[in-house]
Amino acid sequence: MSSSTVKSVIYELQKLKNSTRANELQRFFQTGPGMYGEGDLFLGLTVPQVRGVAKGYQKLSLQEIDELLGSEYHEVRFCGLVILTEQYKKTKDLATKKKFYDFYVKAIKTGAVNNWDLIDVPGSVIGEYLVNTEQPLDALVKFSKSRNLWIRRASVIFTFPFIRKGSVLPTLIISELLIKDSHDLIHKATGWALREAGKRDISALRSFLNENSEIMPRTMLRYAIEKLPEAERKKWLAKKAL
Repeated sequence: MSSSTVKSVIYELQKLKNSTRANELQRFFQTGPGMYGEGDLFLGLTVPQVRGVAKGYQKLSLQEIDELLGSEYHEVRFCGLVILTEQYKKTKDLATKKKFYDFYVKAIKTGAVNNWDLIDVPGSVIGEYLVNTEQPLDALVKFSKSRNLWIRRASVIFTFPFIRKGSVLPTLIISELLIKDSHDLIHKATGWALREAGKRDISALRSFLNENSEIMPRTMLRYAIEKLPEAERKKWLAKKAL
């Protein structure tokens, strides 16, 4: 039985429903048979609309957020994750951070988190919990080897907080482990992470490219070199083509 607060969140989101945009989002997030987002349903809301609703419900309990994550509608689940992420940002207590992190990882494993935006938005923040642990790479490496596409994507998205704190090594290690991954969503996420790592340490990115550019999927390479000078981008792409 949903709490009255959860019902209120869902009601506010449903009031903003846009059927035309919902159809567009279902195509954009590839919800057709055999696609990565198969079966997901959308209300047709924009991200600012969802964030606007979430802003009014920042004190939801984890049980209430879990109820939102049980919705068949993508935006309802996204709203719950936005609230979770904002709660994580506000806490300084490591035990509470662990509780939020564990809750989020469980949501991925149980299928409530089942598309790339539901990984990227919370994961790039909540992954910060691992920065405070003694052996963060153990969890990241394990995630990178999962059969679950979203767990694998989380393995690299969780390295973004490390980059922000000045450490690109976790990103480089996980990126190398994911080089042979077959899924385009992993190629994009890994290339994106490498690009951000390069902003922090360009020599580390160049060293990684020197070792791996010839075997990297082309999409991953293109994302990784996106912010490099044009002449250098051409050099790496030419090396890949050899």
